[in-house]
Amino acid sequence: MGNVAVIGSQWGDEGKGKIVDWLSSRADIVVRFQGGHNAGHTLVIDGVTYKLHLLPSGVVRKGKLAIIGNGVVIDPWALLKEIEDVRAQGVDVSPANLMIAENANMILPIHSAIDKAFEAARGSKSIGTTGRGIGPAYEDKVARRGIRICDLAHETLLKEKIENLLLHHNALLKGLGAETVSPQAVYDGLMQISGTILQYASPVWKRLDAANKSGEKVLFEGAQGAMLDVDHGTYPYVTSSNTVAGQAASGSGVGPRSVGYVLGITKAYTTRVGSGPFPTELLDADGELLGSRGHEFGTTTGRKRRCGWFDAALVRQTTKISGIHGIALTKLDVLDAFKEIKICTGYELDGQIVDHLPASQLHQANLKPVYEVIEGWNQSTRGARSWADLPATAIKYVRRIEELVETPVTLLSTSPERDDTILMQDPFLAA
Repeated sequence: MGNVAVIGSQWGDEGKGKIVDWLSSRADIVVRFQGGHNAGHTLVIDGVTYKLHLLPSGVVRKGKLAIIGNGVVIDPWALLKEIEDVRAQGVDVSPANLMIAENANMILPIHSAIDKAFEAARGSKSIGTTGRGIGPAYEDKVARRGIRICDLAHETLLKEKIENLLLHHNALLKGLGAETVSPQAVYDGLMQISGTILQYASPVWKRLDAANKSGEKVLFEGAQGAMLDVDHGTYPYVTSSNTVAGQAASGSGVGPRSVGYVLGITKAYTTRVGSGPFPTELLDADGELLGSRGHEFGTTTGRKRRCGWFDAALVRQTTKISGIHGIALTKLDVLDAFKEIKICTGYELDGQIVDHLPASQLHQANLKPVYEVIEGWNQSTRGARSWADLPATAIKYVRRIEELVETPVTLLSTSPERDDTILMQDPFLAA
């Protein structure tokens, strides 16, 4: 089909923004297919930094169509603010280059209120959500009380749906001792922006079907990472959507055959934001060095990321679950300062060696990493654009990762700059 799906193979923050931007120059259409404005991509184009949350990365490139698919939950106010922000940077955003699935569910102020109230009630046992209402919005979607983009066109129906929604949520807020939300205030707020949002609304599945028939190249852009998948991740310390490659089809309105090549963005070490198991986490000077060299702070929250050695057992698992054809290895240059580097090849659990991350929450919490030690190269790889520019020990590290995750490295990133990339295989040509 010539289409490519990009997903994170770890816990997110793998450097998808740069890779998606690099690929979007080759695509005709870029589609976001899951998540909400809890995700963040940072793009650096011609020295200009763009921080995107809901908008697909292709929106900053002229001549590309950006689509927000039905699998995304959309905070309409956050979306309009993001559109204003990129317009202020000189980016043209209009219905000609941005489409929103008419059947996508919305995030309303009540969702953020519920999110924060429950996190506060959990205290030290919080899940670590961003508090932006993503989880409650997905809950409403599957409970069939959600409010969708298309509902904005029908005022009477919209009022009824808001009242039904708040009947449920205000009861919860009262129980948690939090302030309730007025249905009229929600309705009035939506009416103020409904016309602006509806101009972007469309049956995007029809546009994507036409694209496949005409041979246009589609890039499916995932948010977060496979280990945050609500089914396959470190549950319950996950996001509320499916983040694996299979969601690219259902979250966009295309058949699975249309997805094409699956590229897994993979950091050369491991990071995670928020609570949850992290077998290779480093709470020492090495962990601090990874964080400082990698500038490991969240695009959306600004939270400091937890850092650790590369977990090959985890990435091997996510490549199988998502059907990843090749990985894009990012931030190799962060490891330049280490004389010795470790790779996790499996785990010890109750005296037994296991080669995968088990599903049990208790088992995940008790895993001890089994490490293989690799010689560091202790020289700069930053900005390398060919294999000849890399030290032999750095190449050895990359090849060992390929062996352990049983998936080839098809693209290697050596800095945040778009052109500091070593390409072994163009995913669009391989699709």
